[in-house]
Order: sequence, then structure tokens, then C-alpha cells
Amino acid sequence: MRPSGIGGQAVIEGVMMKNGSKYAVAVRKPDKEIEIKTNTLSTKKSPAANIPVVRGVLAFVDSLSLGMKTLNFSASFYEEEEEESKFEQKLNKITKGHADGILTGFTMVLAILLAVGIFVVVPMLLAGFLAAKIENQTLLAVLEGVFRLLIFIVYIGLISRVKDIQRVFMYHGAEHKTINCIENGLPLTVENVRKQSREHKRCGTSFMLTVMVISIIFFIFIRIDHTVLRFVVRLLLIPVIAGVSYEFIRLAGRTENKLVNVLSRPGMWLQALTTREPDDSMIEVAIASVEAVFDWQKFLDKENRKKNRKNSKKQAEEEQKQSEAAAAEEIAAVLERIENPKSEAGKKKKAEKSKAEVKKQGKTEKPEMEEKEQETPVQEKPAEVDLAQMFDMKLTMEPKEIRHGRAPKKDPMPSATRAVSAAKEDEDDDILKALDMYFEFQGTKSVMEISDEVPEEDTKG
Repeated sequence: MRPSGIGGQAVIEGVMMKNGSKYAVAVRKPDKEIEIKTNTLSTKKSPAANIPVVRGVLAFVDSLSLGMKTLNFSASFYEEEEEESKFEQKLNKITKGHADGILTGFTMVLAILLAVGIFVVVPMLLAGFLAAKIENQTLLAVLEGVFRLLIFIVYIGLISRVKDIQRVFMYHGAEHKTINCIENGLPLTVENVRKQSREHKRCGTSFMLTVMVISIIFFIFIRIDHTVLRFVVRLLLIPVIAGVSYEFIRLAGRTENKLVNVLSRPGMWLQALTTREPDDSMIEVAIASVEAVFDWQKFLDKENRKKNRKNSKKQAEEEQKQSEAAAAEEIAAVLERIENPKSEAGKKKKAEKSKAEVKKQGKTEKPEMEEKEQETPVQEKPAEVDLAQMFDMKLTMEPKEIRHGRAPKKDPMPSATRAVSAAKEDEDDDILKALDMYFEFQGTKSVMEISDEVPEEDTKG
């Protein structure tokens, strides 16, 4: 089934789901009720939003902003009541009540600086310590990337031990399993969601790992000796690397290409650290968030109709192939009998015809008569000769050649009347059937239509 287009994020005791410009945050409040907040993002987009790589940078910034906003909303249900500090009072007075927004922005900037320090500066310094012993710059760039990856994995491993973070990771698992349920074509119920995988190719964890791998490739080719300048270049390249990584994650979410699936596996393996199995109450929150922004029933109905049409078309094609194959084999058998009347098929037909004539006359058939008929050479009848000439093809032609319509497109009508007349006089149903099939291939008149045109004297022989 095709991707649903839904994206999400785990928040404190809840899940945020985004579908196009609409997003919803569902939070399990301390009283165990689910609070849902829906909103619509600005639909006005910059022309740059359609440019590859650039759109990835814009999407990354938007996701950071939305992520902080939804995290603050979920945290508001669990903040202890406390008196506003003098600093907050003054800040509110100066900013006319926008202190929370300013503090959120400050927190976001601080988080970015810490991330840059941990994942950019520290690996660069560690690689710099080895520069005195390792002269190969390519190897140093690879080691810097390896240090970055190790720091990232250790960081995730450490924060996953925090109890509150463990619950966030459980909601992260609920988010993935809910989206997988829809994209696997199943109704959105707790039972169906519970059976789904926690892995998903469009996950932010996979995005972060992709960023680090692509940064290694970039820094192998971009070499700067000066330490400060190298740090500045690293910072300037972060948006570009993020944009390229976004394009890969976007592609991975839209295709089942084997190579892309293989390249996506490391990121999905890493999701084992950032997701946990959710309980049913968490799954209910994720489902509530999806249903606030996405009509999953309509989506499934549409996909099922497409699947049914595809299956019906495939079944009809198979039946057509079987029908054509059967017709081709029957034509080949008739041609073989016409070409070689002494063949097993010809003898069998003559024997059956003799039996039918004897039965019609009310006589008992004798074994000696059958043996005699088999020994007597069978004379080719004009109808059989005309039929062979009318087909005008090699009698050893493969059935598939007939099936594919590669028989010579010659007008059979000059001999068709004589062939039909002779076959009817001889009461040979196989010949008539073969003629009918051949006329159908040629696009000419049917046997019945030709019979109507046979002169009276022809039908009398």
C-alpha cells in the first residue's frame, strides 16, 4: 500500500500527528482523560519549498519549531503550580505577555548550540588529536564521522535510561505502529496496531543517522587545514547536509526499491534504541491523534478499490491468456491432422467418424472393419487441401506464434466458401471449429455467415 503521508512525533505523555498543513496533539492528562488540540499551519509556501535540498532545510526548521511547540503544550499538563519569578514577571511586562514564547526560543537555540558542540566540535577535536600521527586526510575524515556516530549512539543509550524518556520512547513506538497499521491496509484498532512493527523508514532517528553518514562523505572531499575555518565550514554545511538527508528519507518513504531498503536498514536498526513497546493506553492516544487529522477509513477504502481493480484486471488477463493458449493448441492439433492424415490424431478422428456412421445405420461395428480402415490410405479431401492452403502458414508453427497473431494476413475468402461447403458436407465439426477460429483471427466473416453465401449446388456436392 502506498504511504499515507502522515508524520508524527512523541511528546510528553502523548503523540503529535501531522497530515499536510493540519496537525493534532493528543495527550493523556493526569486524570487519564485524552486532551486533543488541533491546529493548521500556514499554507503559504515559499517558491523555494519545491527546490530539492532547499525544501529539506525548510522542512527541518519547520519540524524543529513545531516539535518545540507541541512539547511545551504536552508539558503544560504536568507542570507543578508555582509562583512566577520576578524575572518572568519583568519579561512578561516588557514583552506584553510573550515571555513563554521567548523562553521557548531561547531553549531551542541553547539546544541547537549544545547539539553542535557535542556532535560537531567534539568529534572534530578528537580527530585533530590524531592528526599528528595520521597523515591521511581521508582516514581522518572517516574517523571524525565514526566518533560522531559513537557519541550519538552513546548519547541515546544514556538518555534512554531516564524513566521519563523511556515513556516518551514508548509513545514514539505507538506513533510508528499506528502509522504502519494504516499503511499496511488494516483498520485502526488497538488490536491491529499492537501487531505492527516499531520501525519506520521516515523516522527522525533514521534522519539523524543519515545526516551523520552523509557528513562523512562531505567532509572527505571538503578539506580545510585551518581549525577555526574548518569549524565554520562544518557549521555552514549543516543545512546542506540536512537537505540532502531529507531527500533520501523522502525517497525511502515513497519507494520499495531494494537498494534504498538496504540503505535504510541501519537507521531502522537504530530505532530499537529510540522506540519501546507501548501499552494499550498509549496506542489509544496515538489513534486519537491520527483520527483528529486523517480519515483513515476513506484512505483504506480507496486503496482497496485500487487493489481490487488491479486484481480483476490481472485475473482477466490470465483467463485471456489461457483461452488463447487453448485455442492455439486446438488449431495446431487440427493442422497436424490435416497435414498428416495417417497420424494418431487423424486415425482417431477417422475411427470416431466411422463409429458414428455405423451407429447411425444401426449396424454393429466389427473389429476387422476398424483395422482395415486403419490400413487403408486416407485420401486427402478437397476441403482439407483448401484449408491447408487457406491458412497459408507452416504447419509446424508454434502455438504461441498463432496466439500472438503472427499468422499471415491474407484474404481467405477465395477458398473459404469451398472449405466451409466441403466441411459441412463431410460433417466435420473440428474443421468447422478451426475455420471459425481462423476467421476470427483474420477478422473476416464467421462460418455461419459464409454458409449463408454458399450456392445451392455447392451444398449438394
